[in-house]
Amino acid sequence: MLKIENLVTRFGSVVALDGVSLAAQESKITTVIGANGAGKSTLLRTISGLERPASGSITWQGQSIVGLHPEDIVRMGIGHVPEGHAVISELSVEENIAMGSLFRRRKFKDDVAKALDEVYELFPRLQERRKQMAGTLSGGERQMLAISRALVARPKLLLLDEPSLGLAPLVVEQIIDSVNILCRSTGLTVLLVEQNANTALGVADHGVLLALGKVVADRPAAELKADANLRAAYLGY
Repeated sequence: MLKIENLVTRFGSVVALDGVSLAAQESKITTVIGANGAGKSTLLRTISGLERPASGSITWQGQSIVGLHPEDIVRMGIGHVPEGHAVISELSVEENIAMGSLFRRRKFKDDVAKALDEVYELFPRLQERRKQMAGTLSGGERQMLAISRALVARPKLLLLDEPSLGLAPLVVEQIIDSVNILCRSTGLTVLLVEQNANTALGVADHGVLLALGKVVADRPAAELKADANLRAAYLGY
């Protein structure tokens, strides 16, 4: 289980996360929703070691990860897919995916090949384009590629930041469905950050609503989705 308690992250005088506490249960999808500027991406960046918290605790499977380098956090089984369909444009699809397996190649060479086959099965379009440069892909294909690169590292926890950003609804549905299938079939734990609350709450087991760096609701996803007053006050619909 991922457990966060009283987490504070600052950028100078700006408090981006203000005493955030939440938990992500193993083999479940937990979504963090909220408007722009709520602190959602900062939360994931703090978990993955890209930002250092001012105070508070983050534990994964009972072990503190605060202060660890990002690469050590990856080795503990935490994969981070940042927002913006981040891929290396000058490398091919296959080379981008291979980047995610760098630290596993020496000890787990046979399993790396198996993991590559599995992501191609999850996203067949990438196999068709495996020799293409990543910069020539559509936005949806780049998002699939970014997720695949994280998955070949065999994470136990996947931090997924705004996978729907800038994508057509049908593409978003395909990507979210794939992540859902992966979670249910393999036991992968997912912490999904989304501005599209309907999409996120429709697939998640549990939902956390952030506003201005604070947790304002922490409930089963179906309850959060059904709360019209809360949606109107914090999500604008």
